[in-house]
Amino acid sequence: MGRLLDEGAHVVVCPEGTTCREPYLLRFSPLFAELSDGVVPVALAAETATFYGTTAGGWKSMDALYYMANPRMCYTVEFLPAVDTTPVREGKVASTELANGVQRRLAEALGYECTMLTRKDKYLMLAGNDGVVRRRDG
Repeated sequence: MGRLLDEGAHVVVCPEGTTCREPYLLRFSPLFAELSDGVVPVALAAETATFYGTTAGGWKSMDALYYMANPRMCYTVEFLPAVDTTPVREGKVASTELANGVQRRLAEALGYECTMLTRKDKYLMLAGNDGVVRRRDG
């Protein structure tokens, strides 16, 4: 990612956000603030009519089927004002502080609440694992 940014490419990073059905935003990874000169936060809300395609445990392969079975989907996309990340690389602001600020802006735009929970915390509570699917040998 650093190489692409150095070459002038635009890179899309999803620092976390949420995959839950409730209006909460998970804690962001601060890595995006450490690698780029500027960030354009994008608030994306997906509203379903009937089925949720986000399984924490069980048959993840069924998520796509439930997602496609919805009779009506609504997507709302809002581009927020750009955020200058230069102070992070200059050591004036901690990357976690900037990431938390971006999280608050997105939460406000979406009408969500911020949490300090990470994706790993969420999966530990819901499914009893850290969200990583491990290969079973044998």
